[in-house]
Amino acid sequence: MPPVPHTPWRLLEHLRITQWDILRFTTDPGHTSPDWPEGYWPSGDAPPDDAAWERAMAAYRADDRAMQALVADPATDLLSPIPHGSSQTVLREALIVADHAAYHLGQLAVYRLLGRWPEDA
Repeated sequence: MPPVPHTPWRLLEHLRITQWDILRFTTDPGHTSPDWPEGYWPSGDAPPDDAAWERAMAAYRADDRAMQALVADPATDLLSPIPHGSSQTVLREALIVADHAAYHLGQLAVYRLLGRWPEDA
């Protein structure tokens, strides 16, 4: 039985997709979020090819840097409602990204700590 309910691949992809969605919602009035919950999780438990893990990590890191830059930009009003939202603020969205990542990174750490990291991750 796995130490957490999702494989490392599923956790990474879920983190990537969710962060991408929150960043796009925050910055793009025309963005449409994926369907919940199926649009936020990959279909398989393992990467579809040998390069998928690195592609996912690169995309996650790029969106993470973009969210950090948005928050650090003096022109960003962190506390005003996002015009195309329903009372969300940039600060709220950034905190959701951070909290969500902390939760799932903790799950990934469980795999490492228990020595259960899969070979294909």
